[in-house]
Amino acid sequence: MIKTSIEKGFKAGFSLAVGVIISDVILIALVLFGSQFFEYKADFDKYVGLVGGLFLLAVGIYYLVSKITIHYDSATLQKVSKRGYVIKGFLMCILTPSTLMFWIIVSGIISVKLNNMLNEKLVCFFIAMATQLAIDGAKSFYSSELRYRIKEDSLKKLNKIAGVVIILFAFWLVIKTYFKFYA
Repeated sequence: MIKTSIEKGFKAGFSLAVGVIISDVILIALVLFGSQFFEYKADFDKYVGLVGGLFLLAVGIYYLVSKITIHYDSATLQKVSKRGYVIKGFLMCILTPSTLMFWIIVSGIISVKLNNMLNEKLVCFFIAMATQLAIDGAKSFYSSELRYRIKEDSLKKLNKIAGVVIILFAFWLVIKTYFKFYA
């Protein structure tokens, strides 16, 4: 999204974010609906912690090794299909299995903490989606405004830092889960 905002402008980046939010809302609805058919057991926590930790580890490694290239073209700022970027963001997110896995893990954690109170879960997810859209909107805005000041090296460094933080959190989650259940 930041890359799209830098290359195509705010409207394209924010439209991409809206598409991601729409797919997240659909996945959350599917997870919440599907979770009513499962009975919670405390043993699930260790699997959620381990799978979540491994998932985060993979995401962190991806951030460490991913390549970033930016194409600055001011002519493309004029021609932006907002609908196209909404569809792109939607498909990019909904077709990624890791997004579904993320919402299954988050929904499981929230379900345990809120003791299956649907109205509280809905409020929690609404706040999460509103926060995500606001932050993504701000990232899109500032990325497009500062497009010539943001260089590939800066984004590479940011990805490396994010990757290390995510990997550390993954290890913390796995260790915490391990000591909770196997100590």
